[in-house]
Amino acid sequence: MSHSVRSHLRLEIDAYDEAIRKFIPGYEVALLRAAGEVAEVSPKRVVDLGAGTGALTEAILDQHRVGHVNAVDVDPEMLVQARVRLQRFGSRVSFSEASFDAPLPDCDAVAASLALHHVPTMEGRMALHKRIFGALRPGGVFVNADVTVSAQPKSRERTYRLWAAHLVSCGISEERAWQHFDEWALEDTYFPLEEELAAMRQAGFDAECIWRDAPNTLMVGRKG
Repeated sequence: MSHSVRSHLRLEIDAYDEAIRKFIPGYEVALLRAAGEVAEVSPKRVVDLGAGTGALTEAILDQHRVGHVNAVDVDPEMLVQARVRLQRFGSRVSFSEASFDAPLPDCDAVAASLALHHVPTMEGRMALHKRIFGALRPGGVFVNADVTVSAQPKSRERTYRLWAAHLVSCGISEERAWQHFDEWALEDTYFPLEEELAAMRQAGFDAECIWRDAPNTLMVGRKG
């Protein structure tokens, strides 16, 4: 699996952090809550899948109960930015250029933010969830912040209208907001929350949604 943020979002890499806050409702809240859920298990080793420029990795490393984080991304340009952003953490962070299909190391937590929607099928996501479950030590946690939308047409339309209103509130025209959705749909696949949680449970997790600012959704799976 290959992915380039530059071509997908049609922006320069150094503009990503500013743009994503306009594109996604509740972005900062999701990062902080996700990091808090990871810290709850006092992990010695964390894997951040699709780490991008390192925003979630940074939020996790700011938690004192966290040991080491491996930031994983398939886009080398994003990892360059992440290395600069995270250099203050020294040996507590490492970087891997790899796809979601790569083997996962044994760890205490796996986290992802706005990344797994690049896995286009539910079968692919279930397979990834099973690999994550297998990599986690007992008591580990899987934290996933991502977009979810209903399969029911009226509810789906309402979610997209709320999402468009967020973009408009950030200075993006309504016409351009809907163009963004069309462009992102070329690579992104959003599933209903119920299907996401069911896939996590099928992999063995005790899964729940702990926060949502539509369409941004924070899901947590715990391994007993």
